[in-house]
Amino acid sequence: MSQEPAGTAEGGPAYHARCMIEIKALLPHDWPVIRDVRLRSLREAPHAFTSTYAREVAFDESTWRERATTCHWFVAVDEGDVVGVAGGVDGWSDDPAERELVGMWVAPRHRGRGVARLLLDAVGAWARGEGASVLSLGVRAGNHDARAAYLALGLRSSGTTVAERDHSDRSIEIMALDLGST
Repeated sequence: MSQEPAGTAEGGPAYHARCMIEIKALLPHDWPVIRDVRLRSLREAPHAFTSTYAREVAFDESTWRERATTCHWFVAVDEGDVVGVAGGVDGWSDDPAERELVGMWVAPRHRGRGVARLLLDAVGAWARGEGASVLSLGVRAGNHDARAAYLALGLRSSGTTVAERDHSDRSIEIMALDLGST
């Protein structure tokens, strides 16, 4: 993995519940890390994502390398183990002031320890650096735990829902965060 941890506002790593979490920004050559944590997240929480483990495990190296360049990936690391991931992309909106958070996942034993906040802050800082004032994300209908976590992190419902790709009978709620509030 590359680069220094995002850490806290003071510049050091963040400490959470008996563990030290580092947030690391990944670079394109880190595609194996992206692949591994993405597949792990799809296996552990298939209900949370619009893609599937079966679909993505079949991706070849060139697909993973492309994914590593089309998204700004951040991972949470605890004692050398990747325990969370989130990415930032230009997103579905054509609004130049908006970016999108994708692929957020935190390992079950690290939930409730502030890892999601650290990942959200890292993606938010990237988005602000891109000139965005809003960060949005999609939550699958029925994923009440994720929705509650995002509300606790300061996101709000945008009032917009969209149909899932390949499943028009399922919906995704769009949530948004004013980047001036993070």
